[in-house]
Amino acid sequence: MTIALPRLYAIVDVGVNTGTDEVCAFAQDLSSGGVTLLQYRNKAGSARLILEHAKELRRRLGNSVQLIMNDRADLCLAAGFDGVHVGQDDLSPEAVRRIVGDGFWLGVSTHNPAQVRAAGQGCADYVAVGPVFATSSKAKPDPVIGLEGVRRARELSSRPLVAIGGITRASCRSVIEAGADSVAVISDLRDDPRKSAEEFLRLLR
Repeated sequence: MTIALPRLYAIVDVGVNTGTDEVCAFAQDLSSGGVTLLQYRNKAGSARLILEHAKELRRRLGNSVQLIMNDRADLCLAAGFDGVHVGQDDLSPEAVRRIVGDGFWLGVSTHNPAQVRAAGQGCADYVAVGPVFATSSKAKPDPVIGLEGVRRARELSSRPLVAIGGITRASCRSVIEAGADSVAVISDLRDDPRKSAEEFLRLLR
């Protein structure tokens, strides 16, 4: 499936004690700021909590936002999401594709040239690469790849390329210029999400 990534790929990274209303209000603010692609990421919550959040996100956002579930292909289907994103330690892209079928977006995280090359030859619709810069969103992040890592990934794969890791409004243009089609952002959208999203999109035109 050929997909067209928007310049901004927002990630809602949810903690264990985050309430459904809080998650949805944040996502709605991002949508109001122009976000059209959003990944729900919850590494510690129960399947029940993730599904509760996800179903309410789908209900409140309608079809205005493409919703991607991190890790869980089963919960993607149960919540009516549009796609799944997996890491190197999750189900393989091929296994996820067998679960969700061909009508769903499928992304895979990569952290080095060998992984980028493998992902580009598999069934993923897009390849994410990073961390581009130092990030606080992961407890044990992979080594920083820098802008040169983005350029190398662009050389190795013709798939749509999402760059992730420590990307801010100050650095987002340089990441696109290095070859990324889209920038995934977590931390720099947290404060005043609507305004932050608007500023990102203005900078990424």
